[in-house]
Amino acid sequence: MTTAMIWGFVFVLLGAICGGSFGLPSKYAPKSMAWENLWGPFFLFVTVLIPVIFGPLLVNEFYAIYSTAGVEALIMPLVFGFLWGLGSMTLGMSFAFIGLSLAYSINYGAQIIFGSMAPMLIHNADKVGTPAGYVILAGVAVCVLGVIVCGKAALLKEQSIKESKTDAAASETDARRPRMLVGVIIGLVSGILCACYAVAASFAGKVGTVAAENFGNSSWRAAFAVMALILWGGAVSSCLYCGFQLTKNKTWSSFAKPGVGLVLLLAATMAFLHDGAILFFGLAFSNLGTLGISVGYAAFMSFAIIVGNVHGFRSGEWKGASRQSIAWIVAGIVILIIGVCILGKGNAMGEAL
Repeated sequence: MTTAMIWGFVFVLLGAICGGSFGLPSKYAPKSMAWENLWGPFFLFVTVLIPVIFGPLLVNEFYAIYSTAGVEALIMPLVFGFLWGLGSMTLGMSFAFIGLSLAYSINYGAQIIFGSMAPMLIHNADKVGTPAGYVILAGVAVCVLGVIVCGKAALLKEQSIKESKTDAAASETDARRPRMLVGVIIGLVSGILCACYAVAASFAGKVGTVAAENFGNSSWRAAFAVMALILWGGAVSSCLYCGFQLTKNKTWSSFAKPGVGLVLLLAATMAFLHDGAILFFGLAFSNLGTLGISVGYAAFMSFAIIVGNVHGFRSGEWKGASRQSIAWIVAGIVILIIGVCILGKGNAMGEAL
């Protein structure tokens, strides 16, 4: 194993830790602060401030890349970035509804499914009928099963917690049961929309090429330029929605209350973990070479799912849940990881064609 490959796997692990951890700080936000008071600043950091501040520092001729690529090369990444922003926003909602463990499993599972299929169907539909396409379809089918199993775990968890409580507490759980079901649906929808990041990236090839060939950027620096473009598309949907919620709920004034410093610190921490995951993933790809598509992708998604669930278990989300529900979520995680590995194999076969 070469030094570059070792560094590649180190970056995969770091990226997965960041990706599976960025939702954790949200659990420590003061209860007095509304959802939008935390997630509004988070999206502002993620989609606007980090790209604008760090882009010129990391990427050669950062803004010149986009003018050189031309308007036509920017439109589709921005459009699908807008949809990705909706997905990230609803992922934040699903954290609040069903917790980190289930939200990560369902969202990442749906992301894997649609993020694998959509770019292939849009750009390489002819590959569906090839051996690589069949392997990818098999991986997607396994991931669909994994998402279903995770959804079942959510309902079993809620039922088991209800049965372990007193009548009064059980009545409260009955009232929350629709909230759990809604959270599962939101997690699924958020995963589909978050997968639009992969679609956006598939349309951003010219931006990456211009960054590398015209301005001498390495592959990971070119990837940062692509990332920033997609995030700017996401800023329109996520930031505007949070601004709407702040206005509708009259929670702008909460930014003047005690504790806002902690909220902003949590939002900034979440943002750096989120964008750090993308940056480390780009670094991993640039070091792993041909293994980046297969082994790197599978390892990244698998570790991220595991990390997210570890945080969920450690923070007490499954306290009081039955062994059956825990067995189902563990089974769902294992099935998702197997599906990711099959997809990685299929992607590698497709690249070899």
